[in-house]
This record gives sequence, structure tokens and C-alpha cells, in this order.
Amino acid sequence: MKVKNIRILPFLTLFLVSCATDMALSTSTAFRGIKSITYNNVNVSVVIDKPALKEVDVLVVYHGTVLCDCAIVEAANIALDKFKSILDDKDMMIVSVAYPGENMLLGDNIAQAEAALLWVKNQASQELGITVKRVFVAGHSQGGYLATRLNTMHQTNGVIANAPGPLNLVYRCQLEENGRIRAGATCDKLRNAYGTTSSNPNAYMQRSLLNFTNGFKSDILFVQGLSDQPIQLYSWPRFKQDVMNCSNCKNSQFVEIAGGEHSSLFTNPIAKTEFNNFIKNR
Repeated sequence: MKVKNIRILPFLTLFLVSCATDMALSTSTAFRGIKSITYNNVNVSVVIDKPALKEVDVLVVYHGTVLCDCAIVEAANIALDKFKSILDDKDMMIVSVAYPGENMLLGDNIAQAEAALLWVKNQASQELGITVKRVFVAGHSQGGYLATRLNTMHQTNGVIANAPGPLNLVYRCQLEENGRIRAGATCDKLRNAYGTTSSNPNAYMQRSLLNFTNGFKSDILFVQGLSDQPIQLYSWPRFKQDVMNCSNCKNSQFVEIAGGEHSSLFTNPIAKTEFNNFIKNR
């Protein structure tokens, strides 16, 4: 198992958000647009940014948490722009997944996340009239949670997870129950379904990313800012150690950014370099 620790102070950068609209797909020209896809009877929308090539490598990306499903297409566009801004390979097609979450328990949207990945792997070539070559998965925050979970389910050419979480829902939701942090929709829905963390901690842990640290099917790069929120950093050492201890995982690489915030992958030059090297070398 390969483990790399890098610590460096971040700098700030700005991101532009562009709005995707429905458009006709063409194999010979570049395009960006929204497409509704179906795989194994699961429906989900994706934003596709395709170069003017018929043979492409693909980066499938997953946005962070949004409270309303009315905003998931916007979130998918933002995620696409963020990943595109740090990607050196401008000939790579990006598929940004507008996965839902408002009316479901955290983690149940793995079905939509999986459907999008399997569509890219098995149906995108035919539906878009292209040839899909290498497929990578990347996610930020809850998107990193989904990307990491997908790596326990399906093989790709590699996975990148920036500040993946929630790592420990028992800890997070217990803080809310004790009034130490403000209550949120994620824990409220879990509490309505399972009761409190004290009465049913296993239900919360089963949905935590700490429960998905084994069986990685592809190499994975984790990026974590070390000035992230305390809730994230509380469980980060345990998560990292559990991954490093995995005996049935592909290679795992850790890039830790001293002073880095939640979005370190997109704001730190060393993280960007490691991200691109990870893709180039697979």
C-alpha cells in the first residue's frame, strides 16, 4: 500500500459557474449539456462536458451536499467546473452526476451514484456515439463519500476523494443530540428512522464512511485539508489508519494539506499536481 503525506499551506482561487442546458449530442464536436440517463431502472441526470473527440477518457464526478434537490443540477455544474479547472488533460470528458438526497437517508443515493458510473462504463459509448477508454471517479465531500463507496463496488482506472464524509455519523449526530452543534437534516432523518445514536449506534455507523474502508477495487487518492471542520478531523486519523490497514485493497495514497480547508483539492497547487499525476500514471 502506498501512503504519501504532503503538507503545505493553501492559496485561494475563484471558480466560475456555468449553466448547462439541454442540447443535441454530437460525436464530432465539443458539447456541454444535461442528459437524463437510466441504468438498471434507476434514473439520474448528468451534466456532460465532451471534447471534440470520438475516443475519450472519462472523469465521473460527484458534487458535495445540497439541501434541496432543486439545486442538484447547479451543484453538478459547479462540481464539473471545479474539477475541470484543475484537470490538465483538456481532452478528457467529464460527467458530473446530479445525484439526489433531499428525500432520502444519507447513503441511499448510492443507487443513483452507481447508476451513473455503470452507464458511463457500459452504455455511454453507444448512446453518445463515442468510444469510452479509461474511466476515473472523483468526488468532493459527500461526493467523496460516494466515490469511496463506489470503489468498494466497481473497478475503475482510479478514484479521487477530496475531504470525503461524513466519516462518523455516530459522533456527528450525537453532538446534535447533545445540543453542542446545530441540528441538521441529515441527522434528523436518521433519528426519525432509527432513533437516537445512543439507542441504535450501529444503524448510524453502517452509513458512516468508517464502515467502508475495505475491499477497494481500484487505486484511490485521498486529499484532506488539516484545517477542515473539527467534525471531519475528529475521525480522520481513524479513517486513514483503517484504510492503511486494509489487506484486500488496491493502493491508497493520502495527500494532507497543512492549513488546508474543506476544498483543498481545488485550492492547493500540490494537491492539484498529485491529482493530475494520479490520473496520468494509470
